[in-house]
Amino acid sequence: MVFRNLVLATAIALVGAQSTGQTTRYWDCCKPSCAWSGKASVTKPVLTCDKAGNTLTSPDVKSGCDGGTAFTCVNNQPWAVNDTLSYGFAAVKLSGGTEASWCCACYELTFTSGAIAGKKLVVQATNTGGDLGNNHFDLLMPGGGVGIFTQGCPAQFGSWNGGAQYGGVSSRAECDNLPSSVRSGCYWRFDWFQNTDNPSVSFTQVTCPTALTSISGCTRL
Repeated sequence: MVFRNLVLATAIALVGAQSTGQTTRYWDCCKPSCAWSGKASVTKPVLTCDKAGNTLTSPDVKSGCDGGTAFTCVNNQPWAVNDTLSYGFAAVKLSGGTEASWCCACYELTFTSGAIAGKKLVVQATNTGGDLGNNHFDLLMPGGGVGIFTQGCPAQFGSWNGGAQYGGVSSRAECDNLPSSVRSGCYWRFDWFQNTDNPSVSFTQVTCPTALTSISGCTRL
């Protein structure tokens, strides 16, 4: 396992200059923006799932946050590779770019504040948002708060007890109020992420690890 983690950590190639940014957190269950056709030059849009967890084959299925049946797949939650590196997904808005340049790109975030300063999180951009600031990564983590889209998670799971609309659950114990299929990503927040509240980051674009693209189904061309 140690050797495997070392390979994962060292196989990421830097492809962009380093910048600084901000983070927040969310999990709204909605179909992510990069799951629609025509957003970027990619192998295929980000995969979505129905409420039973089945992967949908069409990128044109309406979002569950808009009365449709396409939702964020539960395997989009973050996980720890080792004590200092994790993988996950995020909604992204970067200065000087558009969805055409962000969708399905990957970024290595190095946290620069809080208890996790020095740790790294490699994320793939699967979403964006008009409510995001510049150089902003909204980290996808269950129980992170549904934000402006309150209807998605109840539509997907039947009910949702995910804490505050903004910020989500307030303790590890409250993760147990979530559906069992998304609890591991909620626990991650309180374990590896140490419940750090919106830490600042330095970041650079990197080659996407296959561990992420195999989940999203999306690779930039």
